[in-house]
Amino acid sequence: MSATITSLEAVDLRFPTSTELDGSDAMNPDPDYSAATCVLRTSEDGLAGHGMTFTIGRGNEICVRAIEAFAPLVVGRSLDEIEAAPGAFWSALAGDSQLRWLGPDKGAVHLGMAAVVNAVWDLLAKRAGKPLWKYVADQPSEWLVTALDLRHVTDYLSADEALALLRTGEAGAGEREAKLRAEGYPAYTTSAGWLGYPEEKIRALCTEAIDAGWDALKIKVGRDVEDDVRRLAVVREAIGPDRIMMIDANQVWEVDEAIEWMGRLAPFDPYWIEEPVSPDDVLGHRRIKEAVAPIRVATGEHAMNRVLWKQFFQAEAVDVCQLDGCRLGGVNEVLVVLLMAKKAGVPVCPHAGGVGLCEIVQHLSMIDYVRVSGELEGRRTEHAGHLHEHFVDPIRIERGRYLAPELPGFSQEYLTESVDAFRYPDGAYWRDRP
Repeated sequence: MSATITSLEAVDLRFPTSTELDGSDAMNPDPDYSAATCVLRTSEDGLAGHGMTFTIGRGNEICVRAIEAFAPLVVGRSLDEIEAAPGAFWSALAGDSQLRWLGPDKGAVHLGMAAVVNAVWDLLAKRAGKPLWKYVADQPSEWLVTALDLRHVTDYLSADEALALLRTGEAGAGEREAKLRAEGYPAYTTSAGWLGYPEEKIRALCTEAIDAGWDALKIKVGRDVEDDVRRLAVVREAIGPDRIMMIDANQVWEVDEAIEWMGRLAPFDPYWIEEPVSPDDVLGHRRIKEAVAPIRVATGEHAMNRVLWKQFFQAEAVDVCQLDGCRLGGVNEVLVVLLMAKKAGVPVCPHAGGVGLCEIVQHLSMIDYVRVSGELEGRRTEHAGHLHEHFVDPIRIERGRYLAPELPGFSQEYLTESVDAFRYPDGAYWRDRP
């Protein structure tokens, strides 16, 4: 008899990263990395699904309420029913006649839906006894197509095209999986270059990163151009001429300002400029891309749905797709974007600068490599070194590469003691804080 989802629980978790300015950037100077978590209990003893969405503090409670709003659409469903038609399940949540008014496909409701959807995929992978990346990679192409909701993107990616791309990805999948298990997946680290860090700390962290085997680092920019020039000079001196340096402006510039500012920063040979302008400004990204080449333009952590991604690809407006596993509506929508990126020839380097995001996107990158793109060229998954100690199945990094997860599920389950300590506002840390 199939396991049935019997309850949905949501929790507000907040971690005090603002105390050390971890995560600080030009748009967000004092973030407290936070997660609105979703736990789906089932009729099968010990089988529970865990998902989450990411925020940076105030307003996290809104995502908790959004998660709870999906309970009537999820509780009572059998896993066999969901697994038989995963795309229909996703569409039922995304297209709910009342919740849809609060989106559609964007905002806090979409963030909450991602937590619920990813908790369901966690359940399916756990029931199969596989890590999520392996569970998806093992599926036949015909089934994966049934997981897709292609509404509003069929003018760019049809169901037949999606199936053809997935069938192409079947070739060599076994060899790629073996390579992934043996060597891991390439990454870059953001932990050395938060905007609030003083230059001495940045220099020390760059040295530590090199010693740990990192050959690609990202630095935040965008607050003051003269300060950026000084900071990038420090970083380039510390890491040398041959290592990769990415830079990230976190949406703070106007289009003309971005082009002018990048003229000042170009001598430091940045690999890409990330989020130079509003994340919704497709044509602005294209203008910047044309003006700053060969520096690449990357964006995506705030690209909230497959329709916006369709436009980025159609307009040839970005060089790098930085999709976010919580901003999009979970695994189903991520698969659509991965396939569109494959068609566009744009490498996917997922965003992971936040609590739990590294745990999520390692699976997504590995799915892309094994079953969709089949490529590692130009692909690196973001790494931030904070808060992994709070997870049952934390990421494993060796010499700048993600090691493939081995435990069943989607790696989104928080330790009970961490929930007890950082649940907001009544967890031990927040209750006792002056």
